[in-house]
Amino acid sequence: MAEFTMPSLGADMDEGTLLEWLVGPGDFVHKGDPVAVVETAKSTIEVECFATGTMTELLVEPGATVPVGTPLALIGPAEKRPTGRKARKKGVPSAPSVPTEPATELPSPPSEPASVPASAPSDARQGGHVEAGPLVRHLAEQSGVHLETLHGSGPGGRVTRTDVEAAVAARAAPRPARVRATPFARRLAEELGVDLATVTGTGKESLVRAADVRRAEPGPQAPAPQAPAGATPAGASGRRPSAARPSEDRAAGMRQAIAALMTRANRDIPHYYLSTTVDMAAAMDRLHEHNRRSPVGERLLPAALLLKAAALGAREVPELNGFWTDDHFTPGEGIHLAVAVSLRSGGLVAPALHHADTLALPQLMNSLKDLVTRARAGRLRGSEVSDATITVTNLGDQGVETVFGVIHPPQVALVGFGKVVDRPCAVDGLLGVRPAVTVTLSADHRATDGAVGARYLTAVSRLLQNPEQLWT
Repeated sequence: MAEFTMPSLGADMDEGTLLEWLVGPGDFVHKGDPVAVVETAKSTIEVECFATGTMTELLVEPGATVPVGTPLALIGPAEKRPTGRKARKKGVPSAPSVPTEPATELPSPPSEPASVPASAPSDARQGGHVEAGPLVRHLAEQSGVHLETLHGSGPGGRVTRTDVEAAVAARAAPRPARVRATPFARRLAEELGVDLATVTGTGKESLVRAADVRRAEPGPQAPAPQAPAGATPAGASGRRPSAARPSEDRAAGMRQAIAALMTRANRDIPHYYLSTTVDMAAAMDRLHEHNRRSPVGERLLPAALLLKAAALGAREVPELNGFWTDDHFTPGEGIHLAVAVSLRSGGLVAPALHHADTLALPQLMNSLKDLVTRARAGRLRGSEVSDATITVTNLGDQGVETVFGVIHPPQVALVGFGKVVDRPCAVDGLLGVRPAVTVTLSADHRATDGAVGARYLTAVSRLLQNPEQLWT
């Protein structure tokens, strides 16, 4: 029996709040499947299972805040429960489905004894004879309808052909199915006034999760009429409406978490800083050529070239790709490039592009778009926020030309990219104007020296000036 525990989703995480379970007791899970949603001070994260097996018991209720390492559930042997037709044959309950006929309103089909069913009304059993013509009786027998269960609409309560046909139609009509949703999603839908029947679930077997409900939340309503001067609404206390406070609290909590982590990083990590300016003429020419012959959905942004160069540079200089723990450097297993993403509500997160050095540029671009979208929707995975090996921050789209970042512990380096701008420069003895970008490096002096950092920036510069290496 294995324990599924509250994971550490970053160096600044001491505890987390379990928002919802994406699985239930008895569900079979594979390693890597998202099984729970956890809220940290900085984000809402889908936590993956670390083992394959059956969820035998959920130990923590949604809404509970527990320290990192607290057991959340028990995982039993990898014995997959049968589902569907096999499950029904073995007596194992399967996922809810739409029944083909009401279980309490109509009797069982004609394959069972033709006697009056136990669910028939008592007055029908006592009445003995049901008034109906021979053709109606024949139609009822063919359709599997028990006349004793029908209320005749003909004279004297006589059952008519219309009554039988209506019973058949009612039996065939699908009954409204209960929407499959997590308890937290149901509670959130009630609070936000969202009809679960209109929400498309993105969980396992279309399970509706809290993030799905938030996306379906109605837009802001028209502002209420302004109260007359001097009037105070009932319950007013000078504060903003309570509906706005959770997001404000989340933003304040995120700012506190970032402040604590960056204070620790500045205090404990002896930073050194390097920068260089890279000629981007060849890279931008290659980028424009690619975009001219590509569909709109496959076009690249300069950020894709910069990220790929940063990842390949980390492959060439592995001393900057890893962690400083227990007073020594531990190399990372792969190039997992954390990308700083600003959130609309304020603050930032830095989820990882796994094995970024192996991704082709179009794939890297698509992965980046997906990562940013899910980061801002609160749908990141646990592995994306816990195993990054080096961080990249790019403020070029904000108009910033140079950025010196603070290292995210326990990593040992952070790469910064500014805006690609046209600058005067000398090429082959001639003065001209060419696009250029400033690349910076913040590195941990405990793990490396300036010479190692210089090798890294040289590698990034060479890759950007020879962009064919980025496409391979």
